[in-house]
Amino acid sequence: MTVTIYHNPRCGTSRTTLALIRSACIEPEIIEYLNRPPERDALAAMIAASGLTVRAALRAKEPRYAELGLDNATLSDDALLDAIMAYPILLNRPFVMTPLGARLCRPAERVLEILPARALV
Repeated sequence: MTVTIYHNPRCGTSRTTLALIRSACIEPEIIEYLNRPPERDALAAMIAASGLTVRAALRAKEPRYAELGLDNATLSDDALLDAIMAYPILLNRPFVMTPLGARLCRPAERVLEILPARALV
């Protein structure tokens, strides 16, 4: 099973999510998205697959969020995606993708929803 985690090693929730994946005996593809952000289309698809809006995928606690005025409800998804592409730190984390789905794993245990049941035994 291919599992991909968009990971920030400095984030406790991201580290916990990675540990949960590994405890299921799965070694995921780890993408440190701050160094290697996804392409714009892949990012939009990942957010949509997780059932979130682009706005819901933003990290509102990040200082750059306020600096850029991203709380403005009139901003389009395209404008929000532009901000994430320019400043990947604005993407909430961790996102995990598996053949069973995609999730923003906050809390980390959300990853269990998209791991195979046999891996969790």
